[in-house]
Amino acid sequence: EKPDGVVNEAIEQVCFADKIILNKTDLIESKDELEAIEKRIRQLNPQAPIFQCQHSEISPKEVINIGAFDLDRVLNFDP
Repeated sequence: EKPDGVVNEAIEQVCFADKIILNKTDLIESKDELEAIEKRIRQLNPQAPIFQCQHSEISPKEVINIGAFDLDRVLNFDP
């Protein structure tokens, strides 16, 4: 929690993300905990696909040259 008027940058990054990489999922102790984390992310950004990975291993085709930015979506979204 941050004081009123102070921006939480991590929350804003999730809210405006085109894709979300959920790294270090191997360190999460249970499937229920992982589901709870994803549920919280979905509350912040229901549109972006979530990619689970370990050691930052993700196919480059999922994150490079994807053309996902949509200015209208960003301007119409209020986290």
